[in-house]
Amino acid sequence: MAAKKQVPLRISEKLYADLAAWAEDDFRSINGQIEYLLTECVKQRKKDGKYVGEEIDVPPEFDIQ
Repeated sequence: MAAKKQVPLRISEKLYADLAAWAEDDFRSINGQIEYLLTECVKQRKKDGKYVGEEIDVPPEFDIQ
């Protein structure tokens, strides 16, 4: 296995808390969760040839009656 690079990362306390909660839900460390998310984004970009989530901030529409 290739050696992993260490990258300092500064994020807000709120984002850290959100990532920590998400990581716990997925049974990962925070570092593992960040690596997983970045890996998935890179895979998607390679697949589509563009950045992920052109509509990422558009709220979903629900058909609830």
